[in-house]
Amino acid sequence: MAPGPHRLRPEDRADFEALLHLALSTQDVRSALLADPSGQASGRLRAQALDAADEITAAAGEAYGAYLAVRAAARDTTRRPTPQGTVLPALAVLTPLVAAASAAVLLLLGYVFQLAHVSGTLPGSLVTAGWVLALVAAVSALAALVSTGIRRRGGPPSGARLEQARLAWHQALLGQGLLPHLRRCVKEDPLLHAAPPK
Repeated sequence: MAPGPHRLRPEDRADFEALLHLALSTQDVRSALLADPSGQASGRLRAQALDAADEITAAAGEAYGAYLAVRAAARDTTRRPTPQGTVLPALAVLTPLVAAASAAVLLLLGYVFQLAHVSGTLPGSLVTAGWVLALVAAVSALAALVSTGIRRRGGPPSGARLEQARLAWHQALLGQGLLPHLRRCVKEDPLLHAAPPK
């Protein structure tokens, strides 16, 4: 069980009500509701479940807590565009491109000067600088790939992970919260006590 009951958040009330409708439609609950001659049993059970929403949610508190944690992580990452999140990735992309382009220019000039038998140290210096920049381009490209992989592995939850956590909460809420609550209410309701088996 979770360390403490999780109260139903207002933004999750629509999900709760949809699952309540589904629970009221299950065969055993629906059959029991037919025993009420007034036909108002479904409304009574629905109102009782809505009043006890926090208690029912707490019965599936572990799954709900996990869903809230995944959702909070996704929202926090979306709302927090930091300089690190925008400037560094741009530099990681631009550095290899600029270094590679500069290396190509310097190497081309250096080898052209060497073929033209230009005297002095300029041709050799250009070739050396070109190879140094080529190495910088290769290393920075590799670093960018590694950092991207690390960010993705420990980054914000994907939409699929969020939806998976939501569905896990739905299953727990239905099986551990809503259905046990409705079945208990059916047994305690004097008008539904003697529901004929279907």
